[in-house]
Amino acid sequence: MKVIAIIPAYNEEESIKQVVEELKEKAPFCDYVVINDCSKDSTKEILEREGYNYLDLPVNLGLQGAVQTGYKYAYYKGYDAAVQFDGDGQHLPEYIAKLAEGIEEGYDIVVGSRFVDMPKEFSARMIGSRLISFMIKLTTGKTIKDPTSGMRMLNRKMLREYGFNMNRTPEPDTLAFEIKRKAKVKEVQVEMRDRQGGVSAYSNIGNSIKYMMKVLMTIIFFN
Repeated sequence: MKVIAIIPAYNEEESIKQVVEELKEKAPFCDYVVINDCSKDSTKEILEREGYNYLDLPVNLGLQGAVQTGYKYAYYKGYDAAVQFDGDGQHLPEYIAKLAEGIEEGYDIVVGSRFVDMPKEFSARMIGSRLISFMIKLTTGKTIKDPTSGMRMLNRKMLREYGFNMNRTPEPDTLAFEIKRKAKVKEVQVEMRDRQGGVSAYSNIGNSIKYMMKVLMTIIFFN
């Protein structure tokens, strides 16, 4: 099975080299493409200097546009599956093989979850995750323990669905939508690190609340 990692990168100069080198070392069976989302720092220079495989977007498209670009690339290049793999160093490449096993078992989407075997801590950070899990369960009947995980692998059918439909964001509401459409979804246990550089768009509590409310409203009213 041909597998590729889609690595969206916006201002990831502090971590992008580590991410790619670790991926090449620990998941050598998996190809990769970095989607440079019009970074303002030296991300592009690092990609060029190291000779990495990358696409350079002419304008900033945000996470959805960058990931969709990667999915289109994977689809046109004939890959059987693609995994979204963060450029900030949070995702660990040694788990890609476990996600690929799920695709080979016949699942459409395999989510790298922190909470399959491990309990979800009781913290302010996890309140949103618990609410989203509850709403997905309420509206689909399916339990997703780590709905905000960005480490998701799609099979070829989902590559086309996510890559060419502008309404398919790489977020939990799209996951809920696909479950309602009978997509087969599996979670596998993974570990994740703190980001290795840069600043998350959701480190601000206000942005986190806005994100959570948007996702919840979409799940309730538009799925």
